[in-house]
Amino acid sequence: MFENLTNKFEEIFSSLKKAPSLDEKQVDEGLKGIRLALLEADVSLDVVKEFIGRVKPKALGQEIIRSTSPGDMVVKIVYDEIVSFLGDKNSEISLNAVPPVPIMLVGLQGSGKTTTTSKLAKFLEKINKKKVMMASLDVYRPAAQEQLRLLGEQNNIETLPIIEGQLPADICRRALSAANLNGCEVVLFDTAGRTQIDFQMMNEIKQIETIINPAETILVADSLTGQVAANVAKEFKNTVNLSGIILTRADGDGRGGAALSMKYVAEVPIKFLGVGEKIENFEVFHPDRIANRILGMGDIVSLVEKASEDLDQENLKKTEEKLKKGQFSMEDYLSQLRQMKKMGGIEGIMSFLPGVSKIKSQMDQSGIDEKIITQNEAVILSMTKQERENPKIINGSRKKRIANGSGTDIATINKLLKQFKMMSEMMKKMSKGNMKGMADKGIPPELFNQLK
Repeated sequence: MFENLTNKFEEIFSSLKKAPSLDEKQVDEGLKGIRLALLEADVSLDVVKEFIGRVKPKALGQEIIRSTSPGDMVVKIVYDEIVSFLGDKNSEISLNAVPPVPIMLVGLQGSGKTTTTSKLAKFLEKINKKKVMMASLDVYRPAAQEQLRLLGEQNNIETLPIIEGQLPADICRRALSAANLNGCEVVLFDTAGRTQIDFQMMNEIKQIETIINPAETILVADSLTGQVAANVAKEFKNTVNLSGIILTRADGDGRGGAALSMKYVAEVPIKFLGVGEKIENFEVFHPDRIANRILGMGDIVSLVEKASEDLDQENLKKTEEKLKKGQFSMEDYLSQLRQMKKMGGIEGIMSFLPGVSKIKSQMDQSGIDEKIITQNEAVILSMTKQERENPKIINGSRKKRIANGSGTDIATINKLLKQFKMMSEMMKKMSKGNMKGMADKGIPPELFNQLK
């Protein structure tokens, strides 16, 4: 997410930080680079003009010229303005209404509205501890209602039963009544979309809004569409009482233009990001953390939160006990690899780390990619229990057998054994108190080990 923008900003700030002092020409040159980076990231031209207009007078202020580290001050100014454009603080979803609380999701066809409805439902059940019902109002797209029903069934979320031929307005009334009878506290309404905005769709959404009186009307927009998404947000804002935005496919958006444009254009907060296909690939949108990621500063807070949600706490406790005794086996190493997979693999963890572009460069040079996790897992599974507990006994003939069993070669086995040795040494240090923070937070150190 935001890789292109991050790389450009890191280049610009690296140059500014090298200068002992900054004059107007240097600031202008830096701002020119920032302007170009934003435009290439598909940020709306109006937003770019406004952004540069806010940054420039502050960057040329006397407090910058006199600063001992003017480059760092410019970074701080840019950071503050990005946060301001993204929304200052995260905006929680409003559930302050008499249950069942109606929430309406709107957007164009193909934006991921139905999948997002199920993700939001799961989030509200898990985080807010609310009983949720989902209702599909899309009677036009073939199998749209069936898609939501299946998502509900697969994820144990209650879904309004389908009645063929029923119109959206009648479905709304039936959903509110059913939710009330079933003790549901929130009803999510998945409205119909179109390939583009049209009069009929907007009229239907206004009619639905009148019937259900939603506590929130949230636009679901595809972040990959950049400025188009911002224009769509503006249209919906002019039609309904839009209260928030969910950006989908943010994990595939290397530019970030939609995120930087939409809050400013639509004047409503971005509430969530869809960051993958799985139902749990759904994040609260934190403007300050996103600004950190955009500027290459990383987002360790989100990484720790993700670790605490995704990782098996019982296994972590067992591993911690072993670490205190200075013990670490190949079985523990396998557990670390699997924990990494749960957190999205190397790419998933790396996206939260500071200096992401440098880390990627190191990975490319070392030939490290996602396959290494699966490959190492296969190698360890091809070992006997005795070999996993004591890898020192793995001699030439054993290596050959393991290589054949895992579909790899002797060189791969040697590389894994070397990595395990490095990991074991690191774990011994951790058992003595070093790197304690990483162990406490449950962050798999595998990535850091491989980049040594």
